[in-house]
Amino acid sequence: MDAQTIVHWIEKKSMTDTNAQNAPALAPLAAQIDADLQQAMRDRDEVKKLTLRAVKTALTELAKAGANHALSQEQVVTVVQKEAKRRREAALEYEKGGATARVNAELAELAVLEAYLPKALSDAEVEELARQVIAEVGATTPKELGKVMGPLVARVNGRADGKVVSATVRRLLGA
Repeated sequence: MDAQTIVHWIEKKSMTDTNAQNAPALAPLAAQIDADLQQAMRDRDEVKKLTLRAVKTALTELAKAGANHALSQEQVVTVVQKEAKRRREAALEYEKGGATARVNAELAELAVLEAYLPKALSDAEVEELARQVIAEVGATTPKELGKVMGPLVARVNGRADGKVVSATVRRLLGA
């Protein structure tokens, strides 16, 4: 190798190192998913490996879709919630079709995903939050459902099913 080639190689190497240092930091949950995926591969845990790969693919697609390639913790949680919802719905459909093996597979994947989700709110907690928001906005009739749902959904922040939240508010407003 001549001196010019060596200098070029060193410059290229330093640029690569700089790019690695400037790479966007992963959200804590995304980093945990990466680490768990690597461990699942080492352990040859196929269910966990396939489930986490699907989540990682969804995260990559979301990161590439936005101008900012770094995902926030909330975005990562949202992706995991969507994947969990997809598994729940698939399990219900397979159950209707009588495919017990597929139901069990979907439920196993759902169990993996639930480990990464925040603790779900109980019905009593949802009701308490709904009562607080109703009092704050001064809603009294079912027509004011929209006034309540916006702030309430923000407070629930994906920790409860939207149908449960809506049904609770409707019940409290007398609908």
